[in-house]
Amino acid sequence: MNPQVKFNNANALFSKSLKLKINQYFQQNLIKRTGNRKLILKAIVLLLSLILNYSILVFLQPHWIISVILCLILGVNFAAIGFNIMHDAGHNSFSENKKINTILSYSLNLLGGNIYLWKLKHNIAHHTFTNIDGEDHDIEIKFMRIHHDQPLKKHHKYQSIYFIFLYSISYLAWIFYQDYEKYFRKRLSKTSEKFTLPLNEKIIFWLSKFIHFQIFIIIPVIMVGFVPTLIGLLVSSIICGICLATVFQLAHVVDETEFKTLENYKVEEEWMIHQLQSTANFATKSNVLTWLLGGLNFQVEHHLFPKISHVHYPEINKILKSECLAYNVKYNEYSTFIAAFKSHVTVVKNMSK
Repeated sequence: MNPQVKFNNANALFSKSLKLKINQYFQQNLIKRTGNRKLILKAIVLLLSLILNYSILVFLQPHWIISVILCLILGVNFAAIGFNIMHDAGHNSFSENKKINTILSYSLNLLGGNIYLWKLKHNIAHHTFTNIDGEDHDIEIKFMRIHHDQPLKKHHKYQSIYFIFLYSISYLAWIFYQDYEKYFRKRLSKTSEKFTLPLNEKIIFWLSKFIHFQIFIIIPVIMVGFVPTLIGLLVSSIICGICLATVFQLAHVVDETEFKTLENYKVEEEWMIHQLQSTANFATKSNVLTWLLGGLNFQVEHHLFPKISHVHYPEINKILKSECLAYNVKYNEYSTFIAAFKSHVTVVKNMSK
């Protein structure tokens, strides 16, 4: 987090009013800001489905057509665990018990990532400086230009053609390359400040990478062979990558959201207004998407209140819309997933010129 960057919070009337209304909602309804029984049940279902799916693929070895279908489902399962369990736990909003949050956040390590590095990149840099060039490392995507002040290179001319391919390999690149790049470079990006990884996190890094390698590569190779393992890994990882990358892009890289480059490390708006300018919701009426995505289609609510569990976002959404109307603050939302995706493609095309 760059301490030099300052938001203009001197006259934050909107923020004060919104926070007050949200606090009143939880107090009057006598409910906790963290997850509830529905979230616990969802977590159990997602984890059991992962174990069941993996066991069928590795130990029962069904017909290859069924195996491919199960690998597709496994990829969605990976992403859903990330969206629903790891993400809430990583923001300490899954449970009131910090130990439970810590344990569940390590589900990312089980799936090949690293929660410590993720928190540095996501919780601090992305959530504080959303869509700000040089500060939000989530918009620094190799081979892509999505910010108007990012340099235009020759290959960007074709990014509207190859962007889906990049999204499809993003999960593989993350767990098998980018984590190691950050670990050895001790930076989230080439230009960001250096960080120090505590000794216990270094041990966890290598131990969890080793365990992930054993579970998802060594054991399957022993049981089903190298080629089926490679195909299964590619299919599930490609689906997971597309799910993860697309959800992020539809929330921040669409034509209604703003991108900023700072002068003198100052943001003209108060922090909450900046979050509304740089973030968009999509398909909030879809109960299926809301369930699968861990409420990340309610990305605006998540950015404003990251320590509130996603199970509360639909109700918070009503309060937020009312406050935005009262204070004449722009609120970005796309009614459907398709509408948001089309908007994202438009941005990708525009940034290629």
